[in-house]
Amino acid sequence: MKKAVVLLSGGLDSATVLAIARDQSFQCYALSVDYGQRHRSELEAAQKVACALGAYQHQMIKLDLIAFGGSALTDQAIAVPTAGEKTQIPVTYVPARNTIMLSLALAWAETLQSQDIFVGVNAVDYSGYPDCRPEYIQAFEQMASLATKAGIEGKKLTIHAPLMHLSKKEIIQTGIALGVDYSLTVSCYQADETGRACGVCDSCRIRKAGFAAAGVTDPACYRS
Repeated sequence: MKKAVVLLSGGLDSATVLAIARDQSFQCYALSVDYGQRHRSELEAAQKVACALGAYQHQMIKLDLIAFGGSALTDQAIAVPTAGEKTQIPVTYVPARNTIMLSLALAWAETLQSQDIFVGVNAVDYSGYPDCRPEYIQAFEQMASLATKAGIEGKKLTIHAPLMHLSKKEIIQTGIALGVDYSLTVSCYQADETGRACGVCDSCRIRKAGFAAAGVTDPACYRS
């Protein structure tokens, strides 16, 4: 089996991506990053999802992005918006987060002699983050070919972003068809320690709308 590193946050999208990679017969090495995020219960969710979907191995890397702050997800002094943001790039954007995570995935992939990384970025039903766009993924893939021993030796790395052009409804339908148990996932930007969602942040609203559009009951536990 070909090996693939799958970035796994514990949310709905990354769980679906892990199921897709497994369905494509990859041996999946799940990678989660504890960067000091406000919604830390997603890390426990990631462990449960990795186990449920048969990840061959699950690594948890600890970083401290709280030291930089600059995001509602890493700075307790910045409130998570609950009334819908009108700005193009919301305060829940974590500076360079996907670049950091993809770099870690790239390092592990090269160590594993894997040429495939899966990531759950989406440019349809999302919050407007600049590092979720297809041109960003293409640029990172090109960088990887220049910056690694494997790339210099002609072993091209492919970054798979299978959710890029799917609506949340389509993502959910895909996951259900592949046997994803969405009750294990945590999407909320300010979920409590037990994983209960606030129900009013951008991520919760997008998730609830997706399940409603798919005609499926959202199994998440909401506080409100």
